Amino acid sequence: MFNQTDQMPVIRRIAIVGSGMAGLTAALLLREQHHEVTIFEKSRGPGGRMAAKRVKGGSVDIGAQYFTIRNPAFSAFLSRHAGDSFGPWSGRFGYQISSGQWEPFPQEARYVGVPRMTAITRGLSTAADVQAQTRIDSLVRHDRQWLMKDTEGESYGPFDAVIVTAPPAQARDLFSNSTLTALSDDIQDHVSHIQPCWATAVYFQQALEQPYDAMRCQNPVLEWIANNTSKPGRDDSGQWWVLHATPQWSREHENTSADKVSAAMVEAFQKVTGVSACPDEWISHRWLYAKSSSAEQPGFRWYDEHCIGLAGDWLSGGRVEGAFDSASGLVAHMLAD
Repeated sequence: MFNQTDQMPVIRRIAIVGSGMAGLTAALLLREQHHEVTIFEKSRGPGGRMAAKRVKGGSVDIGAQYFTIRNPAFSAFLSRHAGDSFGPWSGRFGYQISSGQWEPFPQEARYVGVPRMTAITRGLSTAADVQAQTRIDSLVRHDRQWLMKDTEGESYGPFDAVIVTAPPAQARDLFSNSTLTALSDDIQDHVSHIQPCWATAVYFQQALEQPYDAMRCQNPVLEWIANNTSKPGRDDSGQWWVLHATPQWSREHENTSADKVSAAMVEAFQKVTGVSACPDEWISHRWLYAKSSSAEQPGFRWYDEHCIGLAGDWLSGGRVEGAFDSASGLVAHMLAD
């Protein structure tokens, strides 16, 4: 795909929108093949949903909770680029069956960033050119290349190709602003299948005794509970627990105040765990684009006519490893003859 033809120039300079796992994977794999890559990130730093919030005494993983390494290529990629920014989480995992009883999860190696989930993307970004706090608003065709325009009116480029790793709603809006109607229409179904998630982290000064460190719940409010302090490298005093609400409950309470959401999630946590103690403090975060419920998982999108690609976990199973699979698949397609 990078060979010059009458219709398409040689691709050398590539812009990537988003610096989560998909964006960083694409950037580093392309740099390994000697392409010039710039990542544009709207936030202060890389990470996407591999996010952590600073709290009293440490930090708490408010987004993705862990990841697996089932693909040997993912293992090799992390070995080359991630260093010691991650490690195994040997916590006890359990899930609740319909009767309300708990069963242990099947044994599988699970990994987390150390000392927080953002350590992985921070580590990966050290070898990438990341333009932070730059929200790309539109793409402008310039001859056979692309200029990137941000919300402040600044232009960047030109670039030979663009990879968008933002959530589908943001990718759709970017394409719409760029008069790329066909591309915007192509991902509309994915937009409708993205689910929100309310996340609340609660702190207990006195450690709680629970049979599991991570729990998949059968509860109308909560889907996931995890003892963040049980992860390696966390030096918190007391215990921080992370609660994720179900997609349905999160959508129903999408515009509810954070205080009311936190109170409802804490009450559900107490019911699920049997804990009577009230947390000493808590914080909440609303993820508008948490995961996809779409049955269509194409892996990635590549629009050859425009030299524009799409990658992200929402195209490849919705996991951290899925983000890698999506981006690496796209890069392999672009590099193929």
